[in-house]
Amino acid sequence: MMMPMTIGEVAEAVAGRLVEGANGVPEGAVALHAVSDSRQVENGSVFVAIQGERVDGHDYVASVADQGAVAAIVDHEVPGAAVPQIVVDNTVTALGDLAKANIARRRASGEPFTIIGITGSVGKTTTKDLTKALLSTLGPTVAPVGSFNNEIGLPLTALTVGEHTRYFVAEMGANHVGEIAHLTTIAPPDIAVVLKVGVAHLGEFGSVERIAQAKTEIVRGLLPNGIAMLNTDDEHVEAMSAVAPGEVLRFGIDESNAGRDALHACDIVTDSFDRASFTMVAGDGEQSQVALAIPGAHNVMNALAAAMVAHRLGMPLEDIARVLGEQRHISPHRMAVSTVERGGARFTLIDDSFNANPDSMHAGLDGLARWSEGAQYRVAVLGAMLELGGDEKQLHRSIGAYAAEHGIDEVVAVGSPTDQALDALAGELAQGAKNADGAMAVEWAHSAAQADDMIVRIAREHEGTVVLLKGSHASGLSTLAERWSADEK
Repeated sequence: MMMPMTIGEVAEAVAGRLVEGANGVPEGAVALHAVSDSRQVENGSVFVAIQGERVDGHDYVASVADQGAVAAIVDHEVPGAAVPQIVVDNTVTALGDLAKANIARRRASGEPFTIIGITGSVGKTTTKDLTKALLSTLGPTVAPVGSFNNEIGLPLTALTVGEHTRYFVAEMGANHVGEIAHLTTIAPPDIAVVLKVGVAHLGEFGSVERIAQAKTEIVRGLLPNGIAMLNTDDEHVEAMSAVAPGEVLRFGIDESNAGRDALHACDIVTDSFDRASFTMVAGDGEQSQVALAIPGAHNVMNALAAAMVAHRLGMPLEDIARVLGEQRHISPHRMAVSTVERGGARFTLIDDSFNANPDSMHAGLDGLARWSEGAQYRVAVLGAMLELGGDEKQLHRSIGAYAAEHGIDEVVAVGSPTDQALDALAGELAQGAKNADGAMAVEWAHSAAQADDMIVRIAREHEGTVVLLKGSHASGLSTLAERWSADEK
């Protein structure tokens, strides 16, 4: 629930023109929350009408009054609507302005309030989930659901910050230079966490240096005495220390950097389920043993980043280690493990299908290769990666080769029956796997349904099959995960 505002205050915050509804402007009406999905409207809602690729929110303005909305923010007046309308030039911009006003009101209350901004090419959402889990033990904490990290998702989350919110964990993503800078004007962070500069969205940015420039915006956007928390093992992230406005704290796992880390992980080992255990060492020498319950050795860095935030905000290392070890469920489709029984077959599913780029593909394949609990046959079901620019074909072939060279028994590359570009990139994946190991089993599915049939057949033929599901959101692999979820045990 946001900080309460009158309809007039909402109109002022977004610099909009207030148009009375069929019944005028309700006297004493107060906005208590903001939504962009008409299905989420309830008493006290401000409905923000956004025109999307498939749906135009303005089509629902006429009905939201009946659901309890006190106002609608629109970019053109909808005739005959009962709800008061606030007309603006751009409703997405207005959403950000309203969120900015809500954050400003929370700060103006004088009660303690801290914003933690998190960015990086990989690991943002898992780090956000772990940070929320830790900070929730210290006070009321707001964080986005899933990966709400863009110009719509972040403001919607910021508008759930209320008078009792102590911590706001803000995930900040970028598809272009300037996007994170804009997000930091909405929710200026007290603490900025930067995880990694990788090649996600390389096609949009053009170079890794431009990606680094975009991620640096979160450090430049810190409040005057804000704290930059940097993965010092990544040279592009470490370079951001030069523009930090205040204190810089470093974290990492590279032993050569251990001396300057405020929080360091060493003695990392993984069990047969690819769950990592490690020693967490603070700059003053204090240590604590951490045993993660979520799979993926790459999550050590994400856990370390979350731990640094909590430790700086006063949480003892021992408590941090305990809470990290209790986290078994994070946002959906991120290294989620289940057993699927389907069509007479049984297999272990590692669902990491939310999104993919070369860095996260490598991490997922590494996890599959390390998985030894009951694993006799490892299958990588891989979809296309997007926004990689002119090198996309070679990058897809390199992922296929990486799978072949790291002990994966079979690759199933999944394309699309309707998108020739996606289907062709899946073909490059398959070809890369074949070129690296001519004896390796490689299949090219042209739809999720075809891949489903392949996996069921493979699992029937091979006892102890473990399946990794990994691809960009557009590749449609998450539909496979949802199809199989009904069969999970």
